[in-house]
Amino acid sequence: MVSLPEQKSTRGPVPAVQHCEPFPAVTVDASGTVLSHNAQAAALLARVAVGVALDEVAPAWLVEAHLRRVGDAGNEPSAWADGRIGPHRVKALGVPGVDGAVTWWLIGESAPAGAAQELARERMRAGLLQELSCELLASLDVERCTAMTAQRAARHLADAAVVVGTGDGCAFPVTRCTADGPVVQESVALDPGQLPGLEEALQGLPAVSSRWIDPHDVPSWAVPEGFVGDVADIGSVVVVPLPGHGVPTGCLVLLRRRQAAGFTPAEESFAQLFAARAGAALSVARSHTRQARSTDVLLGDLLPPSLGGVHGICFAGGYRASVAGELVGGDFYDLYPADSPEAETVAVLGDVCGKGLEAAVVAGRIRHVLRALVPFAADHTRLLTLLNGALLSSSQTPFVTLVLVTAVRQDARVRLRISSAGHPSPLVVRVTGQVEEVRTGGTLIGVFADIEFTTAEVALQPGETCLLYSDGITEARGGPLGNVMFNEDRLRAALAQCAGMPAEAVTERVQMIIAQWVGEGPHDDMAVLAIGAPRDTPRTTEDEPTRER
Repeated sequence: MVSLPEQKSTRGPVPAVQHCEPFPAVTVDASGTVLSHNAQAAALLARVAVGVALDEVAPAWLVEAHLRRVGDAGNEPSAWADGRIGPHRVKALGVPGVDGAVTWWLIGESAPAGAAQELARERMRAGLLQELSCELLASLDVERCTAMTAQRAARHLADAAVVVGTGDGCAFPVTRCTADGPVVQESVALDPGQLPGLEEALQGLPAVSSRWIDPHDVPSWAVPEGFVGDVADIGSVVVVPLPGHGVPTGCLVLLRRRQAAGFTPAEESFAQLFAARAGAALSVARSHTRQARSTDVLLGDLLPPSLGGVHGICFAGGYRASVAGELVGGDFYDLYPADSPEAETVAVLGDVCGKGLEAAVVAGRIRHVLRALVPFAADHTRLLTLLNGALLSSSQTPFVTLVLVTAVRQDARVRLRISSAGHPSPLVVRVTGQVEEVRTGGTLIGVFADIEFTTAEVALQPGETCLLYSDGITEARGGPLGNVMFNEDRLRAALAQCAGMPAEAVTERVQMIIAQWVGEGPHDDMAVLAIGAPRDTPRTTEDEPTRER
């Protein structure tokens, strides 16, 4: 194998060849400037030097071949070119490198036997690394990236491959397979000291040469199913680290059967290049997985809660964020079930100033404060005053409007106490189809030190529903021209058609109508919360109208 170590030049790190190479080689960038060359190239091209233009030191056929090679990749130009350099007939093989550079290997009529085959093998290995990078970076799933690494390594580098990930000190994720067998992934309780070089590789230390590893020291957990025989059939072992971004991501163990030739130094060097590409991709996948897990944990506390029946009262909600694809925003609702049927269950629907994730974070803070204030919910004014004081003491919290509801089941009816703090008044859907506005109002929260509220009482008969909603519902613009507000009249008309429906059906109906109204147009956050009296017992009293107190 041709070794391509890193060498400094006027253009920074570029692939370069060593003086011990058996044939001339020169590396040229995409603009045609020589980046590096070996002694044989200097002897063949008398004036070649780093920084010199290729067309000043090379014949026209080689310059034209380079221009074709760095041109449009879609044309797939030939990697081979030939012509004369002085008295010599020369074949040139262009191997692509980093940043569009090309290394030209110049093979004369007197080149050593097998040089062309070695160069073709080098090109194949470069292609393998390119394919590996593309495949691994196309997936951000750690297990899938690990499985593809083991499969590629087993097929192209050895007879079997094992990927050992970083564990917790006792159990380690292990992925193993043969060249044509299935991939097995499991967590294994192992001692890294069982296999020479494994403990060092997991720490990111340099690879241990296969000459220093006795195949009989390979533990049974590192032998994939389908590998002929057992440990006694292993002829050669390579352990190389999988370097990541700042920290190692594991190590790669390559196994060859006893009948196969042992790993050569060139193959071990290529295995390290392979592991470097795989380790970088695994590092990206693990970083993405950690970020996704953190996001899920944090987002879980911001999402609306699951609703249902509480002590004979039906609760149903729906939410649609203003930003497409987002799950949270500035609108929110929450439910705090009572400990007993005789106690009041607390429900709240609010709207924070702002949109997007920032507003959702603020809404989350308000929900935490409300959860702490639930013990004071029997006195709406006290609870809302305490909430107002908490928001005023925080310079980074904007104002919020909300509706506070305490509900309790009394025989067949559900009694509600409702207080609005600068929020649209709830609407009650009677079984007759009549839609009533709850007459409650008050000062929004988080702006003024002195606030006032009006608390209304509502009795829901079986089959009746009280709907809390944010202004994103009534202010949603849509219609034939996309610029007409939905408004409260349309909402009332839609609710009149929901008479007798359960709370879940009412929220679904409102959400469906609003979705049809706005279509694909922009809209604000939209939230609805329905509180219903189920039809599980007959009504015992006449409808009781909404009243203030």
